[in-house]
Amino acid sequence: MLDGAGELCVVSGFATAAMAFRHMQYAKEKERNMKVRLLVGMCPSAGMPVSNHLGFKKLVEDDFRDRFECSYIAKHPAVHSKTYVWLQDGKPACGFTGSANYTQTAFGEKQREIMTPCDPVAAYDYYQSLLPDAIYCTHNDVDGLISVYREQREKHETSESETLPPEVSGLERVKVSMLTKDGRVPTRSGLNWGQRSSRDPNQAYLSLRSDVYNTDFFPERGTPFTVLTDDEKTIICSRAQDHGKGIHTPHNNALLGEYFRNRLGLASGAVVVADDLRRYGRSDVHFYKIDDETYYMDFSTK
Repeated sequence: MLDGAGELCVVSGFATAAMAFRHMQYAKEKERNMKVRLLVGMCPSAGMPVSNHLGFKKLVEDDFRDRFECSYIAKHPAVHSKTYVWLQDGKPACGFTGSANYTQTAFGEKQREIMTPCDPVAAYDYYQSLLPDAIYCTHNDVDGLISVYREQREKHETSESETLPPEVSGLERVKVSMLTKDGRVPTRSGLNWGQRSSRDPNQAYLSLRSDVYNTDFFPERGTPFTVLTDDEKTIICSRAQDHGKGIHTPHNNALLGEYFRNRLGLASGAVVVADDLRRYGRSDVHFYKIDDETYYMDFSTK
């Protein structure tokens, strides 16, 4: 980040909530007082996946309130540009333009991109010129102005097709159990990781088997990904622990435990036992891979 620059304005054809979370979390960990104002450009023609839409809303309303803003271009023609401009004391100080969308894929090692310095004043003027055609991601009318859709991929017939939403039926999946091999919920790990002194009792993680964490099904350890749940929640997760064998919520380790205790009908911070899962009707979850930054988690009992 440019020394002294505290605000980044982004125009990006496509963007992901996982990238925004990673960027904002990095700034927080480095104690940098940074604000990001994101403008997603291709929504008029390509729409916005519901997983990213809900993720962006959560970042704006909960996780990084007053530090992250997100708007969608809502009028044709769509905007495919990628422009980044840093502001210093409210004035444009450094600009870049090129091919990189505001996604982890673009800023990672899986594909090649190019960004080149540009006139920051012109870049900021361009950003501002697009604002009249944009709508905040939290606006009540956003669903009526752009298509907020469920991700679609090539489908195959499966025995589950009638119980799963169409966007995941036939996709690659893994099963993650919450029980040990002898049928118990661990007392101080997994869903009960926080059940010890000086910890939030809701702290939790999902434990992956070696035949899962040794594959590339999930991103590398520490890389955030967006999880859309069967009950229409959005959770930003990442892998942690040795070999990346645990899935947790990096922003707050208690969020995952709170989520599952709520689904199980338990009080906040309660110890989870095997009987709670049996009573609920399920002791595992299925993760479906939509893309490298987006997953669907099924904990339903249909």
